[in-house]
Amino acid sequence: MTGTSPARPVSRRRLLTGGALAAGGALSGAAAVTALRADDADVRTARAEPVARIGAAVEPFHGPRQAGVATEAQAHAAFVAFTLRPGTDRAALGRMLRLLSDDAARLTQGRPALADTEPELGLLPARLTVTFGFGPGLYTAAGVDDRRPPSVADLPAFPVDRLQTRWSGGDLLLQICADDPLTVAHAQRVLVKDSRPFATVRWVQQGFRRAAGAEPGHTQRNLFGQLDGTANPRPGGPLDTAVWVPDGPDWLRDSTTLVVRRISMDMETWDLLGRTDRELAVGRRLDTGAPLTGTDEHDEPDFAAVGPTGLTVIPDFAHLTRARVGEDRLRILRRPYNYDGVPAADGTADSGLVFASYQADIARQFLPIQRRLAEQDLLNEWTTPIGSAVFAIPPGCPEGGWVGQQLLA
Repeated sequence: MTGTSPARPVSRRRLLTGGALAAGGALSGAAAVTALRADDADVRTARAEPVARIGAAVEPFHGPRQAGVATEAQAHAAFVAFTLRPGTDRAALGRMLRLLSDDAARLTQGRPALADTEPELGLLPARLTVTFGFGPGLYTAAGVDDRRPPSVADLPAFPVDRLQTRWSGGDLLLQICADDPLTVAHAQRVLVKDSRPFATVRWVQQGFRRAAGAEPGHTQRNLFGQLDGTANPRPGGPLDTAVWVPDGPDWLRDSTTLVVRRISMDMETWDLLGRTDRELAVGRRLDTGAPLTGTDEHDEPDFAAVGPTGLTVIPDFAHLTRARVGEDRLRILRRPYNYDGVPAADGTADSGLVFASYQADIARQFLPIQRRLAEQDLLNEWTTPIGSAVFAIPPGCPEGGWVGQQLLA
């Protein structure tokens, strides 16, 4: 409007004291927020970190190996297991996997699914990956049991297990990960709708890690405060030999296997422990993740070192000791996610870990570790496996192809 004096810049102090309203009349909420942010050095610094970079970041869908395994773990995940409907045969499976692959490929690249009813939600992929896993029942339904990796079968019973049906088993798995929970929720919704003619949802396990960019390059922490994944095989030679099947027919080469274990954590009794007892149970320092005989997270533990009491510094039954693997090719790739459900009426926490382990061969790599842990791991006092499932992670697919094509075509 002509004849109106230029508006004075609104300072943060004037906004907080109300002076801006007195001087300028009714200042809208949106304008107030804009003025506040523009005058706040801390906020300006935060805004300089482009949020759009996180939202627009893309992980490849097509390729010889599926994404979501060696991919740097995203902040949020949903593991969705399905039970195939009766009569879902090899031809029907092919139709389902074509549809799921096409929509997953679109969503991971920031494009809406083909019949997306909320297309706006598909525009920010936030490093979305969708990883397909095949349970034993899928091979049977397709009539290709002879192509199922032998170790892809129900795990043997362990004395520490208290498995619940609602968290166990499954014919098909979709592991959906992204740095934005809305992206995960939308992809889950689209893919569940795609699957309805062929399968029903058996269980969904959702989890989280640190927010994107919060601790780049740092190992994940679980809700006990422990670093979880320090001993993972590193990218390159060890990762390739421990995780991926290097050769064989095209439906096996560049595949891996996945064990999903839902582990309940007794936060109430863990809270009663002093810091020293917590570290002895784990065998690592809680602050740095260093073994009790070292100073840095990746220091080699000295299991023979003895303390002033004459006992080994790292207890024989510490988690670190029991989970130790000497050979790189026998390591497992841990890619876990925390869960934190609704507390009970008395406030007791429903917390734990969606433990995801990738390895070339479950029988050769995962089972020996799990047997040692089940036998005598100090952490068993505060952790209980309540869910278990195994899946083959088939090779990836080229553009124009679909996951599972090598197996079913």
